[in-house]
Amino acid sequence: MSGVRTHEGSADTVSARAGRFSVATVVLLVAMVAMAGCTGEPPEQGPARDAPRTDLIELPGVEVREYEGAPLDSVQDFRENSIKGPQTVDRLAYRLDVTGLVDEPAEYTYSEITSGYAAYEKVVQLDCVEGWSAKVLWRGVLVRDILDASGVQDGAQSVIFSAEDGYTTSFPVEYFYDNDILMAYMMNGVELPKERGFPFQLVAEDKWGYKWCKWIVGIELSAEEDPGGYWEDRGYNNSGDRDRAFYGS
Repeated sequence: MSGVRTHEGSADTVSARAGRFSVATVVLLVAMVAMAGCTGEPPEQGPARDAPRTDLIELPGVEVREYEGAPLDSVQDFRENSIKGPQTVDRLAYRLDVTGLVDEPAEYTYSEITSGYAAYEKVVQLDCVEGWSAKVLWRGVLVRDILDASGVQDGAQSVIFSAEDGYTTSFPVEYFYDNDILMAYMMNGVELPKERGFPFQLVAEDKWGYKWCKWIVGIELSAEEDPGGYWEDRGYNNSGDRDRAFYGS
């Protein structure tokens, strides 16, 4: 299986393809970042810039920072830009619902996903429209394995992901069958912290960061060709392809 490995096999590192921006896209980027409320702070001057960080996440272990000789970014390098802040999801009470145009709707506990499906690892870079990137080692299950378990009906055209905070995003069904797309529960060898999407983060390879749904609670198969999503309904491109402008059709 290209680009991924099970916990018993070898792995390939997936190289990110940088998107190309026109001058108009850069202007749009600034505008949309401001709309998202993530304009950031100006660079600090003088000794203050060397002050210890106060926003470090407490991790449930020691993260790996190198994979097959190549450096990895840290879990700490991601920026918080969710619509309602980090969500706290109870592990025991958690349920993942698979609904819509499927033969057998399903409801999963956290452990049924992490223990009931084959695990794969993959190095993938997330590129945010705000201008930052982070490349880490992800571990999780293939989305298509979950889809296959429920049976995708012929009329299904899109897969809609929903999050604990109400966030949604969508993809063509083919995206998950043409690519090895993970729904991750670990990054850099440690369990996803809540700030990074526990219990599950979609690793939407070759897509802009707004397609990387966190705190996943629902997967719905839809007959709609373009059902949109939180940012898509606010002007972002529904495809989210990283090799094209993220705003507009």
